[in-house]
Amino acid sequence: MTEDPQELALMAQSGRLLASVFERLDRTPLLGQSTLAINDQVERFIVDELQARPASKGQYGFGFVLNASINDVVCHGIPSMSDVLRDGDIVNFDITLEKNGFIADSSKTYLVGTVNPAARNLVQTTYEALWMGIKAVRPGAKLGDIGFAIERHAKRNGYSVVHDYCGHGIGREMHEDPQILHFGKPGTGLTMREGMVFTIEPMLNRGRRAVTTQEDGWTVVTKDGSLSAQFEHTVAVTASGVSVLTRRADERG
Repeated sequence: MTEDPQELALMAQSGRLLASVFERLDRTPLLGQSTLAINDQVERFIVDELQARPASKGQYGFGFVLNASINDVVCHGIPSMSDVLRDGDIVNFDITLEKNGFIADSSKTYLVGTVNPAARNLVQTTYEALWMGIKAVRPGAKLGDIGFAIERHAKRNGYSVVHDYCGHGIGREMHEDPQILHFGKPGTGLTMREGMVFTIEPMLNRGRRAVTTQEDGWTVVTKDGSLSAQFEHTVAVTASGVSVLTRRADERG
């Protein structure tokens, strides 16, 4: 979507608040906690301390403030008391936040305890792929440039990119046009213009890219049981390139 300067400033405020949620999670011991307990902590922080709204709660009938996707769960994992984070797990927390009518969306995959090198490398490569996509954002470039940069980096490192889910425009609504694919050909697709705001959120698998949705209608897992990782930021196209609205304090890009 395209925002005017005043709206972009409000989007940036939502982005900064959401970044602070992840900075709080960075300081939270995850080992031994249930994903529902973490969900509840995040809800209290967003509502009570940030005076904001967890935008995912109630969206499409979803009853929680975050998705918690562990190991072979690609996305949309449902927080549960029975899902206790164990040593060696990787877990993605996908969180949205609305303030003053504008929504920001971001996710991060965390390493729980001592994680084996193969899983650690997948997570690191996924994070790098996100930033490869972000660095392709600038006025006059094409959306296909983003997907091409992401998939090229994934394939060079032996990973597949999930095609079933994509980034999206965001602003007053969580999901708006355009769709941001994480694969594609350079020089193709919609031309990026200053003021556009959208998410980039690649999901990389250690095995094949095929996924399936479980019977709960939400939880998406890899078909072959391989590990999956994801990172996401909300970005705005600026006159000089790109602004990462949900950038955390520890990120340089």
